[in-house]
Amino acid sequence: MILYGIPNCDTVRKARKFLDENQVTYTFHDFKKQGLTLETIEKWLQTQPIEVILNKRSTSWKQLTDEQKQALTSGQDLSVLTEMPTLVKRPVLETQSTLLFGFKEAEYQSFIK
Repeated sequence: MILYGIPNCDTVRKARKFLDENQVTYTFHDFKKQGLTLETIEKWLQTQPIEVILNKRSTSWKQLTDEQKQALTSGQDLSVLTEMPTLVKRPVLETQSTLLFGFKEAEYQSFIK
């Protein structure tokens, strides 16, 4: 199980705390230090639409040009996500059978039972 995110994100902290308190074993992947590959993004897109993956409320999203936003939402240029991984809705919990974006305690609760 891999939890993707950035350590100083409040939502990521909540997810990590929840997993730790429930004694769930996971690996933490820091977007900023370890990056994000195009292969990982493409794998996520096989199960989730780009709208679920993108964090359109992020500062990074607001800094993009309209052309970049269009290319990203249409799937034409996913490389922007590798350059600016903070565009991904955090945290991302990836297991062999599940992929969750964002932290909702009820979702995580049902997942670990």
